Amino acid sequence: MAGRLELIPLLGFPAVAPGDDLVDQIVCALQSNELSLEVGDVVVLAQKIVSKAENRYVRLAEVSVTPEAEALAKRADKDARQVQVILDESREVLRVRSGVIIVEHRNGYVHANAGIDKSNIVQVSGDPRLLLLPVDPDASARALRDGLAARTGLAPQVIINDSMGRAWRNGTLGLAIGTAGLQPLNNQVGETDMFGNVLEVTEPAVADELAAAASLVMGQAAEACPVVLARGAGLAVSDEGSASLLRDPSQDLFR
Repeated sequence: MAGRLELIPLLGFPAVAPGDDLVDQIVCALQSNELSLEVGDVVVLAQKIVSKAENRYVRLAEVSVTPEAEALAKRADKDARQVQVILDESREVLRVRSGVIIVEHRNGYVHANAGIDKSNIVQVSGDPRLLLLPVDPDASARALRDGLAARTGLAPQVIINDSMGRAWRNGTLGLAIGTAGLQPLNNQVGETDMFGNVLEVTEPAVADELAAAASLVMGQAAEACPVVLARGAGLAVSDEGSASLLRDPSQDLFR
């Protein structure tokens, strides 16, 4: 358990373009903020800058629309080209209403509109673009961790977060879609509470909790603070990745 948690925004982080070296940008941002990595630090990055660096843009002018996308676009009252991109990024369409399509993303998480967005990206008049999620967020997180280790001598734990809605509540919050070097779930089943009761189902999603906390510091609009250094979290070290955060469909009561 963390006794004290610090969330330190890396202020002055530059705008990210395709092909940019995020490791170099993070190292430079640490230096400009007079910070250096410490053992146990977690670097939390907004998904958007990872996607931008990996050039996950799609130009709507280049999208070929299928009859399936045309039909779904009418149900959802959305641009058929955008719906086609959603289908291309998804395994299954789960729910549809005006303005939103809930899907199982090809990486496994249930997401509105497959996590595809057009906010906080530069748009060229007459040539609209969308930004997709990283192809493999865990691989992206591992590459960032390895790169930072090579540059600084310390391998921080890494979380890539994205804003998502939740089945039981209004609003969005940051959740982990990619992790490296940490155990995303803290399984406490079998432990006892302060009164000696045996815990039967307690399994905090610590990666999601930290992703949400960092998201609060990052902001969602014009704050321009896509990287947060979390210090004091005390997360267990692991190479298992973020897949353990995904509920098996057979146990998902909302399917």
